Amino acid sequence: MQAAIIVLVFFLTYVGMAAGRLPWLQVDRTGIALLGVILLLATEAMTLDDVGANIDMPTLVLLFSLMIISAQFAAAGFYDKCARWITETPGPPIVILALTVAICGALAAVLANDIVIFALVPLLIAGVQARGLDPRPFVIALAAATNAGSAATFIGNPQNILIGEIGNLSFATFLVACGVPALVALVIVFAVIWVVWHDRMTGSVMAATGDIALVASHPPDRNQTIKGVIATLALLALFTTSLPREIGALVIAALLLANRKFTSRTMIAAVDWPLLLLFACLFGVTGALADTGIPWAGISVLQDLGLMPDSLLILTPLTLLMSNTIGNVPSVILLMQIWPNPPKGALYGLALLSSLAGNLLLVGSLANLMVVERAAAFGVKLSFAEHAKVGIPVTILSMAFAVFWLAYMDWLPWVPESW
Repeated sequence: MQAAIIVLVFFLTYVGMAAGRLPWLQVDRTGIALLGVILLLATEAMTLDDVGANIDMPTLVLLFSLMIISAQFAAAGFYDKCARWITETPGPPIVILALTVAICGALAAVLANDIVIFALVPLLIAGVQARGLDPRPFVIALAAATNAGSAATFIGNPQNILIGEIGNLSFATFLVACGVPALVALVIVFAVIWVVWHDRMTGSVMAATGDIALVASHPPDRNQTIKGVIATLALLALFTTSLPREIGALVIAALLLANRKFTSRTMIAAVDWPLLLLFACLFGVTGALADTGIPWAGISVLQDLGLMPDSLLILTPLTLLMSNTIGNVPSVILLMQIWPNPPKGALYGLALLSSLAGNLLLVGSLANLMVVERAAAFGVKLSFAEHAKVGIPVTILSMAFAVFWLAYMDWLPWVPESW
């Protein structure tokens, strides 16, 4: 009976991940995952000790620490400066688009992209509106560039952090495996958006109106920005040592919290606690399913058939499907909980392809959803179709190059070795 309850809760939770929210209720993905854990606890199918045992604490600690580092840049006004650089640089709209893709992609590779998105979206909207431009293509560019740029490193997005921690992947090797496809993906993002939105960006420029969004800004603080840069460089240096990366990141975060200018409450409040809770709850639900032994029976069948996701033929459509149904973060958590001893090459492929697959549809990544919700709060609404016109060609082209790259560099075979 307990196994049946766990399977049912797991199924309903991941259906909720695909739907995005509960019908008729304002319950999002984090709320759905939390309700799943509560239901398992209430039915005694799982205990609090079981939940704690299934949570990968190093991943959560590293993610929390990266959010603190990103919060340092936000409080120092660094993101405000980046937004002004994008929107106030003289030139036609193509220049603004290029800067949006380049800067957002670079930031996403090394900083927690949720805080980058939260800070940049309203500033970008206000800046382009002030120049009389339609903000929608630039908001789409921010979302797509964030997904593409975050694919370059294992600290670029939540799912990569999980893969890097569980697989104990090298930062330098990860950059070699995924950096070039991420860079090519950024070029593709720029080219596709310019082709799709070219007429609207150059033919509908209007005089700025009084309806420009009023956005709270942070005054630039050069010393605090330098402090954030030093902290980031120190973190990357610690990744080359034998110190556990989550401990090194936590030490850096602690040094930033000991700040004479920004209160620790301000820094901690910038952390995306719902995202951390989503991770913890999904670890609990998927871990409970793994404890039943049911997934292992399925894994054995897949191994016998040679259908494990350790080849491009299997992994590519799998990441594309799972990322755009249940989302790339939940899908990676699920795979990492039930996939025994994945090869390093498959982990690099999973991180790269799941990140790029997130650009296909609005529901493909948490970054997309955050951008849309943040933009809507400032009066800019993006439709599913508007995003898909860009997301579909961007994803097809960028994943095609990524597959070629992974095969050419011999990170992953084209077909399962048992075939």
